[in-house]
Amino acid sequence: MTALRNAIDRASANSPFLSGLMERNADLMALIEAGDLDAALHSALARQSESVGATLRQQRQGVALVTALADLAGIWDLTRVTRILSDFADHALDEAIAAAIEERVPGAPNQGFAVIALGKHGGRELNYSSDIDPIFLFDPRTLPHRERDDVAEAAVRYGRRVIELLSALDADGYVFRVDMRLRPSPEVSPIVLPVEAAISYYESSALAWEQAAFIRSRVCAGDRALGDYFLSAIQPFIWRKSLDFGQLKNITAMTAQIRDHYAKGQKIGLGYDLKRGHGGIRECEFFAQAHQLIHGGRDVALRNPDTREALAALAAAGWIKAEEAEALDAAYEQLRTVEHRLQMHSDRQTHSIPDNPETADAVARLHGLADADALIALIRPIATSVAAIYDRMVDASGSDGPRMAEDGLPLEEQLSDLGYADPAAVMQRMARWRSGNIRAIRSPSARDAFEAVLPALLKALATAPDSDRAIARFDNMIEAMPSAINVFRLLEARPGLLQLVADILSYAPTLADDLGRQSRYLDALIDTSAMDLPGDVPDLLAAMQRRIGAADYQSTLDIVRDYVGEKRFALGVQLIEGRNDALEIARSYAHLAEAALQTLTTATVAEFEKAHGKVPDSELVILALGRLGGEALTHASDLDLILLFTGDHLAESDGPRPLGATQYYNRLAQRVIASLSVPTASGALYEVDTRLRPSGADGLLCATVKSFAQYQRENAWDWEHMALTRARVLFGSDAARAEVGAIIDGVLRTSRDNAKILGDIAGMRRDMAAHKPPKGDLDVKLQPGGLVDMEFIIHIVQLTRHEGLVPQLGPAIRMLVTGGHLPPEFADAYGLLGRLLVMVRLIAPDCNTPPPAAQMLIAKSLGYADWDALTSAIRDYRGIVIAEWERLFGPRDF
Repeated sequence: MTALRNAIDRASANSPFLSGLMERNADLMALIEAGDLDAALHSALARQSESVGATLRQQRQGVALVTALADLAGIWDLTRVTRILSDFADHALDEAIAAAIEERVPGAPNQGFAVIALGKHGGRELNYSSDIDPIFLFDPRTLPHRERDDVAEAAVRYGRRVIELLSALDADGYVFRVDMRLRPSPEVSPIVLPVEAAISYYESSALAWEQAAFIRSRVCAGDRALGDYFLSAIQPFIWRKSLDFGQLKNITAMTAQIRDHYAKGQKIGLGYDLKRGHGGIRECEFFAQAHQLIHGGRDVALRNPDTREALAALAAAGWIKAEEAEALDAAYEQLRTVEHRLQMHSDRQTHSIPDNPETADAVARLHGLADADALIALIRPIATSVAAIYDRMVDASGSDGPRMAEDGLPLEEQLSDLGYADPAAVMQRMARWRSGNIRAIRSPSARDAFEAVLPALLKALATAPDSDRAIARFDNMIEAMPSAINVFRLLEARPGLLQLVADILSYAPTLADDLGRQSRYLDALIDTSAMDLPGDVPDLLAAMQRRIGAADYQSTLDIVRDYVGEKRFALGVQLIEGRNDALEIARSYAHLAEAALQTLTTATVAEFEKAHGKVPDSELVILALGRLGGEALTHASDLDLILLFTGDHLAESDGPRPLGATQYYNRLAQRVIASLSVPTASGALYEVDTRLRPSGADGLLCATVKSFAQYQRENAWDWEHMALTRARVLFGSDAARAEVGAIIDGVLRTSRDNAKILGDIAGMRRDMAAHKPPKGDLDVKLQPGGLVDMEFIIHIVQLTRHEGLVPQLGPAIRMLVTGGHLPPEFADAYGLLGRLLVMVRLIAPDCNTPPPAAQMLIAKSLGYADWDALTSAIRDYRGIVIAEWERLFGPRDF
């Protein structure tokens, strides 16, 4: 009660506005002085008068009084105060819309008219004495109107009446000032827009600042379904998949314009503008919004209209430093609180410390300080801290290096100085880039972005490990891009990425091709964790679900493709940069595929069940084989899958369109495979190979677990049992996983005719060599003594000795070495050849010897001094594998 009494005394002595309210609202003051602020607020909102306008003005008086005193006493924090004010604005708009429609069409439903809140109202952060910045929309099909009315004219009449009810001024003051200037083309457009026309505008003609404005948008009043439809339709305009660092430049330009326009309010002291001044509220907001615009298209968790919640989300996702978020959060709260004191003084929408010293002193005392000097001393370090953080962001958006043009040092000489062996050839490429014939650099904005980054880009390409190959692949990359403006802006904003791009173009044709098709993959590299392994399957599942949010099925397919593409690309970059071991990267490739399979299968099953229901006591089970089963995928591996179902094959599903179990699961299996393999707007995901299913291509795509067990025990070939040594269940309940796992274990531990199986497997490998010879010198998979020979050796020992029965080759080899079934050198051979395969698939996909720079990269990554040392080690280890083959199978004469 002491704090509340003190707040009342400060308000009475220092705020003409609040002292007047206290005199006119004795009923509320009695409740406030008794300490029952919630009852006082309820009483204020329950007020009724002779008209809607009068009711709302009297309610607003009461809300202003209660929130001010609760705020001054420190009983309600900033969040509660701003949300009460924002919610009252929603309420006032709802009441005004209902009144406007009722006055013109009595008894008509309140529909077809929606209000979108922007700015602080949109974020539920409304100022104490704030304007509201709404956009009014109407649906001509549902808006009530008189029979002879033109529906568009009726909508405008409703809009004018709403504004009049809220902004009319009498002895009780006003409700809200309404600013309609944030609507599209306010100088020519009506104040209420048809919803489809508004959607069309934001899809095709909106300006950059309008995208930023819609970060803090929400449906706040009227027909909520209509408003939700509008905001849903323009989500691609607000949240773009590709990172757009051009928005950082736009926000920087807006900052400069604000500072110029409000130059007087930039200096901390009397007259300082808490909102627009350097280090003020707007810079806290812009800092959050810039990062939201850049990253929010790919991370739905960042799409929060509340400034402080957005800062926390950005820090949690790693896009900004935690200490920056904490500093800006605290600064924003303090600056907004002082801003409220300014507005409480006279109920004016002001943001500046008064120039008049006496008024400034009164504001300071209202805040509980001695005078204006103390207020300024409080604000100065806060604004200085905000300014430093904001300026670092702005500085980071700049580009380094001079603009390369013919009007200085001759261009050929500049290129020669950079280190290009053939400057004339580079000049020819530059002339083509600037010719306007390349689609990605055709628009004026794309050309500007390209020229801004060109000097630094040419410098990076000149110093690339293989500059000729890098510049040629860069040429191919931009030729393939439909648009490159975001790539150029990203490289300009993050010059450190240039070296990565140069390495990608020098070493990894697969990654360069990926960039040409999906330039947004470069976006993922600015994440602070891009060079870290992405975590295990549960981590990846959580990250995918976080990005998917509440998306529908088709959107989920695209989101997962985007996510997997970005992570797979980043893993490839980790490989060529030597950030992580190649076998660990192969494991991460597998975990990524497993998480995608589980996510998409779960979504596909749920979508399928909408039409066909569930089969009682039955479920889908997915078994992975090959490199996915063994957790060792390469960049471009297929997924080897077997799809099964549990339960009775004669059962029937219980949905609106029931199906027999066999038909049900085979259709579902087709949908699951399509979800993984069919290209969408975001590209393809994985190739899926189901030929290892029972009876191969002639068998059902999805068979029962019972028939799978019977087939494996009675009809399967030796090579099919070999394949089962690397089987893992990736989808299914714990019970289903245990059931299928027990079947596999029983099959693998079956007693065999060892002599017969050795002969059969040797013959199979001989046939394979005849039909599928090595593709090149680096085909470490198919060459004699390569990984296929190694796998055959491992699997024959597993099947005949019943030891080392785990799907991962590395652990299996260690177990077999420990058991005395393989020589110790076998593990070293697998370590080298397994790592080499992962690198070759990315750096030399044709399996031919790569250029010298790539040779050195591979050798160094694998721990060898040079290419000769590496190739010598490869020969030695292949010899170890061949010797083991001949020990088990006899001469390797193929």
